[in-house]
Amino acid sequence: QVQLVESGGGLVQAGGSLRLSCAASGSINSFSIMGWYRQAPGQQRELVAAITSRGITNYADSVKGRFAISRDNAKNTVYLQMNSLKPEDTAVYYCNLNNVPNRYWGQGTQVTVSS
Repeated sequence: QVQLVESGGGLVQAGGSLRLSCAASGSINSFSIMGWYRQAPGQQRELVAAITSRGITNYADSVKGRFAISRDNAKNTVYLQMNSLKPEDTAVYYCNLNNVPNRYWGQGTQVTVSS
């Protein structure tokens, strides 16, 4: 059984930075995609960034140039470095593992950006 454990959320002022981490345990296949989604109150969950096991990345337009996703395959861990944070980045951030054919979610970590 795969489990995802997230860490790194918190409260930060606008313009600040945070780094999220997500460690996966269990059987992770070589074609897996790891990523981060977020959900603000009253909003749908949306993709923030994703990365394949080969390092190919994809970002939401709203975070391009500010966020960076990276992955340590040896540790089955994905990171999200968030810089120049804005109040509109406030949301619960969820780690996601697409471990074909299964998909897993972390418990979520709150990120709050004050203006």
